[in-house]
Amino acid sequence: MKTLNRRDFPGASYPERIIQFGEGNFLRAFVDWQVDLLNEHTDLNAGVVIVRPIESTFPLSLSTQDGLYTTIIRGLNEKGEAVSDARLIRSVNREISVYDDYDEFLKLAHNPDMRFVFSNTTEAGISYHAGDAFDDAPAVSYPAKLTRLLFERYTCFDGALDKGWVIIPCELIDYNGEALRELVLRYAQEWNLSAAFVQWLDQANTFCSTLVDRIVTGYPRDEVTQLEAELGYHDAFLDTAEHFYLFVIQGPKKVASELRLDKYPLNVLIVDDIKPYKERKVAILNGAHTALVPVAFQAGLDTVGEAMNDRDICAFVEKAIYEEIIPVLDLPRDELMSFASAVTGRFQNPYIKHQLLSIALNGMTKFRTRILPQLLAGQQVSGVLPARLTFALAALIAFYRGERRGETYPLQDDAHWIERYQQLWHQHSDGLISTQDLVHTVLAVDAHWEQDLTHVAGLVEQVTTDLDAILTKGMREAVKPLC
Repeated sequence: MKTLNRRDFPGASYPERIIQFGEGNFLRAFVDWQVDLLNEHTDLNAGVVIVRPIESTFPLSLSTQDGLYTTIIRGLNEKGEAVSDARLIRSVNREISVYDDYDEFLKLAHNPDMRFVFSNTTEAGISYHAGDAFDDAPAVSYPAKLTRLLFERYTCFDGALDKGWVIIPCELIDYNGEALRELVLRYAQEWNLSAAFVQWLDQANTFCSTLVDRIVTGYPRDEVTQLEAELGYHDAFLDTAEHFYLFVIQGPKKVASELRLDKYPLNVLIVDDIKPYKERKVAILNGAHTALVPVAFQAGLDTVGEAMNDRDICAFVEKAIYEEIIPVLDLPRDELMSFASAVTGRFQNPYIKHQLLSIALNGMTKFRTRILPQLLAGQQVSGVLPARLTFALAALIAFYRGERRGETYPLQDDAHWIERYQQLWHQHSDGLISTQDLVHTVLAVDAHWEQDLTHVAGLVEQVTTDLDAILTKGMREAVKPLC
């Protein structure tokens, strides 16, 4: 069986116009996949050079396959049908290591056609590293490497304003573009680079903040033999991902035309502020996950897919989204409804086995950040506590008993919460405290909730009622009235 290479698998190639910091599965199934589609359907005509930003020889370089690899996108489409689409990606030209070939890295700045910089260097990647110096070959941090490359660009083209870059980080931190820009300016100042360079940074370059959303499941280790037989070739860089994707870019409208987004319909939004889209994702996608987990797990289910195939649990989640979360979010209703529909489809993806216990990690903090704002907003708007979000809080408290059907399961949270719950549930089982005492103690921890939730009218009483129902009837019977 042949291995992918451009000699045996000839096809389109594109001039290098994009630098990408990060060789991982996510960018290859997200950015490079989208660039490949734009290359095919528009005149974007942009090849990608991947820069491996860390000192590592694993995995092998994508250059061993001449930049070629296959994405397998699978899940439920807009009609709810299971689909699987294999695509040979030709948008990547090569991969270089900034550690093994620093001169080649700097030469990227000499190419007059270079226009875009994408990155995903993990959440820790956009950070300051004390001691990074201009003459390091290379510096440790990604922002320092980028600063050096931008200075090379500035010097090579004598500060020409039309030779700046559009810089689009994909790291999962809030306002990633602004954070990256601040660090680049910090290094420029620390390294005593000229005021003219700093002015060029500001005038010629655009730093965009982003929100990225796609579950990328990566190399399909358990299925690779079957998939390669179907493809007819060996691919050491097979990359699998879900059908859904969303790319929100905070930046000027010209970015859309430069990327040819006006010529082919990708799910990419160019917006003035990513904040409402971040809030939408946290509230609907992450919030639904967080509400689902303690209810579904204690109902005897183990994966998100199982939960969404369970009529009662699915109804509980959908009603929480459509009746209690969406009404308090500040975005056009049609956008919210469309996003929510996509979320429930993603939860039902038969190709992804998402364990409920893995999502349960740090459940107390997740509830505070993902559900509590909507719970409180709902009460403020209607004067009534949202029934399902309140029930989810009771289910979460019950979850921290750490026992299902007589068997224990691991609890993963801050040690102080695990110890606190252990003590509270022991006292409860020994009859030393009532259910309401237990609930009151949990909701009174203002250091966690950032307020004393016992002051929220009716909350202690309703959570107590729900928790008593869970303890006496079991989760399935307790949740039925809300389904």
